[in-house]
Amino acid sequence: MKEWDDYRFALALQRSGSIRGAAQALGVNHATVSRRLAALNARLGAPAFQRVEGAYRPTHQGTYLVDAALRMEESVYAAERETMGLERAMSGRLTLSLPDAVAQHLLIDELGEFSAAYPGIQLILRTSNSFVDLDHREADVVVRVSNDPPDHLVGRRLFKYARCYYCTPKYLADHDHDSHRMRWLGWPGDSDRPDWVRESLYPEILIGLRIEDLLVRHAAALAGRGLIFESCFLADPDPRLVRIPGSSPMPDRDIWVLTHPDLKNTRRVSTLLRHLVKAISAKRDLIEGRGPLVSRGS
Repeated sequence: MKEWDDYRFALALQRSGSIRGAAQALGVNHATVSRRLAALNARLGAPAFQRVEGAYRPTHQGTYLVDAALRMEESVYAAERETMGLERAMSGRLTLSLPDAVAQHLLIDELGEFSAAYPGIQLILRTSNSFVDLDHREADVVVRVSNDPPDHLVGRRLFKYARCYYCTPKYLADHDHDSHRMRWLGWPGDSDRPDWVRESLYPEILIGLRIEDLLVRHAAALAGRGLIFESCFLADPDPRLVRIPGSSPMPDRDIWVLTHPDLKNTRRVSTLLRHLVKAISAKRDLIEGRGPLVSRGS
């Protein structure tokens, strides 16, 4: 086959398993993918994909096609990384991936300062709690909390962030003599008695709402819907929350600032790495739960 599009469409269909998913990934409509698949089958003289249990899977011929597409894709990404790695100018696009809470509550001012200091750089923020694929240029730099980041990435491990137990003062007052009505705010994947509950001062209390999003869970605590186990940098500066009396910050995972090894010498990438390390390190006391607690309301 002479057209890269054949490989591109085959790869999208293999990854998504559906015509609709491939169309969304490629930014085309459903009919376009169907037509390209039919044309591909005609050129091959045999089906490249077949439906198995409701999903499109490559046939024997299709597997060779997908493998070739993967090699071509990796070559393209490697060439892009190597080209960017040679750039010395303080201009161009620069994509940073970091968690929502870190962006909003730790680094938004510092990222604004970076953007103002280097107007030639188009700094793009993508918020996610999962590691993005730096090999495939989903980001150039990442800030992540992890005890096991991908081995091939390079950068800095800073220090562990801490969590503690919090609620509103009113929640504590309302349940002072009736703790059995208290509820924890947890995560969807939590067991009935996860470690963080068993290690708390209220190990007998049940989990009520299970909320995936960290900031929504924070909002639920502010609304008086329960006790929360939360990052100190998010809760300690909030005057509407108090630490549960008798609780102490507990170290959690490491904070990392990372990039792809092909990009580490790119001037704008290395400059952003240094800026992030400095900004996060300046807030170490807050992140580790030693920051000054603000005056609390009731």
